Amino acid sequence: MRLIVLAAAAALLAGPALAADGAAIYNSQCKACHGAAGAGGPAGPALKGVARRKVASAPGFAYSAGLKAKGGAWTDPNLDAFLTNPGGFAPGSKMFARAAQPGDRAAVIAYLKTLK
Repeated sequence: MRLIVLAAAAALLAGPALAADGAAIYNSQCKACHGAAGAGGPAGPALKGVARRKVASAPGFAYSAGLKAKGGAWTDPNLDAFLTNPGGFAPGSKMFARAAQPGDRAAVIAYLKTLK
């Protein structure tokens, strides 16, 4: 029982730390195209509220045909797949940057969930 409580506490504490790591990655690798925390930028849509939002649905951005045809929502697995290989997830995607490391992707996804 004590191990379960400790594991649950560790998971709760890891959430904010993981999101903080994701904010640092976002600011160094994503912000140039997507703008400041959640605001649209010169080459990418606004990411505020992206978690659970319908794919290719941010207003004011011209999405690729491949991303428009993808359908669904930005779930954790979809965000992970897109950040791993944008063109593989949605052929013709305008996004060229990738997050090769699983830990980096998890951190960015955790951070994106804080943008509400």
